[in-house]
Amino acid sequence: MNYLSTLANMAEILGVIIVIGGLFFAVLQMRQIRQQRRELAAIELFRFFGNPKFTQAYQIVLHLPDGLSAEEIRTKQANLEDAVMLISSTMENIGVMTFQRIVPFVIVNNLIGSSVIILWRKLENWAIALRDELGDEAAFEWFQWLAERLADYQPRDPRPAYEAHKDWIPLHLRHEI
Repeated sequence: MNYLSTLANMAEILGVIIVIGGLFFAVLQMRQIRQQRRELAAIELFRFFGNPKFTQAYQIVLHLPDGLSAEEIRTKQANLEDAVMLISSTMENIGVMTFQRIVPFVIVNNLIGSSVIILWRKLENWAIALRDELGDEAAFEWFQWLAERLADYQPRDPRPAYEAHKDWIPLHLRHEI
């Protein structure tokens, strides 16, 4: 009887160890899945900027003076408002993805932080006028939210990355194919 009792105790201990091991493995898997999701979101964010239509619109809007009125944007050149709409819609989507924590804020900040702030500065008057025209205060609300959050959290070190991080080295050097 003592032998059966010992086996039962060992089986119970083994069961507890398996459960703890399973929980540990599940936590590791969840962390890996979360990291993969962030990486995929960052890749998708990068793809926004690789789209030829977006790139063309970005170049057009980037060269606009700050603070143009909606009327000036509509009359300045043909298809300018199309470019403005594409940029604003893209920034709106990125704002929502950032708020929902689909794309980490630090990645958005590092990839496009200053660009978003500059673009909002150029398009703010247009967006506000559009809100008035539509009677919808929510028009491009996430673009504005994103620009304001990014402005709030700009690095304290004003130097560009190529200067601020010139001493950076990778953690591991691996040859992967």
